[in-house]
Amino acid sequence: MKGRVVTAVLVAAACMTAPAVLADDPDVMTIGYIGMEPPGDRAPVSLLDPELDDESVQGARLGVADNNATGQFLGQDFTLVEAIVPHDGDVEAGLEELIEAGAEWIVSGLPYDALLTLMEHPDAQARIVFNARAPDDSLRGEHCRANLFHTVPSRRMQADALAQFLRYKRWNRWALVHGNTDEDRRLVAAYRDAAQRFGMRVVGEKEWPHTAMARRAEGGFHAIQREIPVFVQDFSEHDVLVIADETDYFGEYFPHQTRLPRPVAGTQGLMPTAWHRAHESWGAVQLHRRFEDQTERWMTPRDFAAWVAVRALGEAASRTGSVQRDAVEAYMLGDDFALAAYLGQPVSFRSWDRQLRQPMLLAGPRMVVSVSPQEGFEHPNTPLDSLGYDAPESRCELD
Repeated sequence: MKGRVVTAVLVAAACMTAPAVLADDPDVMTIGYIGMEPPGDRAPVSLLDPELDDESVQGARLGVADNNATGQFLGQDFTLVEAIVPHDGDVEAGLEELIEAGAEWIVSGLPYDALLTLMEHPDAQARIVFNARAPDDSLRGEHCRANLFHTVPSRRMQADALAQFLRYKRWNRWALVHGNTDEDRRLVAAYRDAAQRFGMRVVGEKEWPHTAMARRAEGGFHAIQREIPVFVQDFSEHDVLVIADETDYFGEYFPHQTRLPRPVAGTQGLMPTAWHRAHESWGAVQLHRRFEDQTERWMTPRDFAAWVAVRALGEAASRTGSVQRDAVEAYMLGDDFALAAYLGQPVSFRSWDRQLRQPMLLAGPRMVVSVSPQEGFEHPNTPLDSLGYDAPESRCELD
């Protein structure tokens, strides 16, 4: 089944206080967004969480509007074409439709397996693709590609960001609980590596059996508060319980239900994240407001990753005065590239694996607690490279 393609030419002239002087024949950059519909049988774990069917693509739309706010004065025009394929649908057909619509750059909101399929297509191999969803370290390692840029943080970046904060707090003994999915196993492996890197110890590890937790049934809450303490009771003495539950299936039940009074961190509790609805420092409220005006909802980390991808293209095009691939790509990988992303430090791309180096927020449900890299974690290049695989550690071999 083919995806649906929408062309969105987003111009932010209405946001300007003075009329723009538009070029008669602007240089056009056509950006394609490819995403996948969420599975229809999965509801959010909480009634407080909205069911989103436009996550990530809305970030790309805002990025195009922001690019055009500047581009109209420089004789540059940014256009977005979209393809949303069904869950487990034909991503190659969606890509082909984007190419037919003129897409020269691709922003991917696809999960890991679908992105690998996309990258095998000749049309994708001939273009720059931005990964705005898949956190898998192998995409920055053995499966890396010179034309695949990553604006979503890797799992190892998330784990290192959390580990630095826990080290700062001297919560050095971790108990790990993870789900039974491949994604959770990859994340818990990143946690182990991060603990080892920063001199902390994993004292125990268990897999949650993924039995249904009947929170909406009569007596469901009482069953939960009986089951979890028994599940964690055989852990050795620990300072923090670290959860790996990327599907948000069980981890949200662990805070306040542990046998010992211990903090919960990871995918639930205290979470490392690229963006958070409570983030308000460094002008972040401006981005929140623009996004909310466009969508009438909060910006999510996936929205942010797609926004950053499109804005990176806009920044490189404006600085070079060109929308041509060679000039834009070379600038994005150069030492002069620095994109303001409302995170306190400019973000840029690592040359060795094309990962966006960026600060990571540490946040609870309603408040940002801290930002990594933490003070004291230095690096000969930039402290941002203390998050994720550094160049000497990288398994990426680019042609």
